[in-house]
Amino acid sequence: MVILNGQTLDFHELKRVLFEKEKVSFSDESRRKVEKSREVVEKIVAEKKVVYGITTGFGKFSDVFIDTDNVETLQLNLIRSHACGIGEPFPEIVSRAMLLLRANALLKGFSGVRPVVIERLLDLVNAEIHPVIPQQGSLGASGDLAPLSHLVLALIGEGEVFYKGEQVGSLTAMTKENLFPITLTAKEGLALINGTQAMTAMGVVAYLEAEKLALQADLIAAITMEALQGVIDAFDEDIHLARGFKEQICVASRVRELLKDSQLVTKQGELRVQDAYSLRCIPQVHGATWQVLGYVKEKLEIEMNAATDNPLIFDEGEKVLSGGNFHGQPIAFAMDFLKIAMAELANISERRIERLVNPQLNDLPPFLSPEPGLQSGAMIMQYAAASLVSENKTLAHPASVDSIPSSANQEDHVSMGTIGSRHAYQIITNVRGVLAIEAICGLQAVEYRGVEKMATATRNFYKEARQITPMISIDRVFSKDIKVVQKWLKDYTCQTIHPFMGQTNIHQQR
Repeated sequence: MVILNGQTLDFHELKRVLFEKEKVSFSDESRRKVEKSREVVEKIVAEKKVVYGITTGFGKFSDVFIDTDNVETLQLNLIRSHACGIGEPFPEIVSRAMLLLRANALLKGFSGVRPVVIERLLDLVNAEIHPVIPQQGSLGASGDLAPLSHLVLALIGEGEVFYKGEQVGSLTAMTKENLFPITLTAKEGLALINGTQAMTAMGVVAYLEAEKLALQADLIAAITMEALQGVIDAFDEDIHLARGFKEQICVASRVRELLKDSQLVTKQGELRVQDAYSLRCIPQVHGATWQVLGYVKEKLEIEMNAATDNPLIFDEGEKVLSGGNFHGQPIAFAMDFLKIAMAELANISERRIERLVNPQLNDLPPFLSPEPGLQSGAMIMQYAAASLVSENKTLAHPASVDSIPSSANQEDHVSMGTIGSRHAYQIITNVRGVLAIEAICGLQAVEYRGVEKMATATRNFYKEARQITPMISIDRVFSKDIKVVQKWLKDYTCQTIHPFMGQTNIHQQR
């Protein structure tokens, strides 16, 4: 059981809830904080005080007073009118993360909701009822208003959800789990949607996949080193200590460990003095991506435990303050940075693919073909990788440099952070495709070098991989091979990498 308190949720607990389906609850202390802040809201309503979002309209309507008799209608109208999401839904795992993160934010006790609202959010998590939330429609500044409104529709029994492999009405799913929809009261609709949980949820899922891919990139690059008889001296610890970046040092160490008993890598001067940059600079380039991952992880963990709605209630109601914690700029920057860093993993991987297939750059059969000329071999796989890399360059354009005013210019600067997080996830998916192609080409190349000469770690990877993608003995529809290797990498079934997980935790070494 993971116990939330609004303060200490980390990636370890997040993974347990998202992927291991561990149950969730919240602490008694956080419940007391929630109850205290709720008392403040009820007092404001009873005394007919003018407080934004509780007894007023929203956005440009913040000067319109709402009578006590209409505060519930105000919240319901808010959710219905703001549910303007467009496009395909977020992956179900992202929807699950949104529920968890919104509950955790409300548990800080600054938002004025009733405990039952948080309970119902966590009920949906525990019952694996995940709202269907369209991906498009958020500007990433008054909060992720449109996406989170679709989440709230599920809470009030008016939305669609993913449940037991089907898309059904939320009321249907809740009834089967003996749950009941909630009726929103004063401030609760606003508190639920005025936050950054769409971009943050998409961000944490993207980050977790990115971290896994960065580790896999090191292993696949090590196989390419063997396939091209790379010069191992470039990974000598002294080189990397001389520069001083921990992440670079760690990547070099990991590759040395992976290749420690390889008979295929060479020493400088044996075949050549030095390699091209795509081999020689693996620690520098991959290490720089790890630096960005550290930055992104830090910002996401702060936001996972942040109060991001408006207004916020402090000092037991002595201060009810309107501010802008819903503005997604910190996460927008982090997502744009993640996009660039992950796109670079694909860029350097594609250059290694070119070195594997180009007969002008190696002594292997042209395009790794079993019958050059009659059979094209891996020729078009490199094209596909180049296409993904090019697409990433477009997606990597920073979303955060854009802003379009909204709400009659009241909300005149926005972050576009949700667009950034979505594009980051698309880039990560593309990176996995490029790495899958490098893996296929690298495995084929070592067939010619001699599998028995591979390092123990890379040979284990080879054996596992050959269970899902055979060697290229004849041209076939390679799209199927790429797809199955992509799925293998995403599911993380390649056990070879696990012994090196400890070396990956660079960010905890700080």
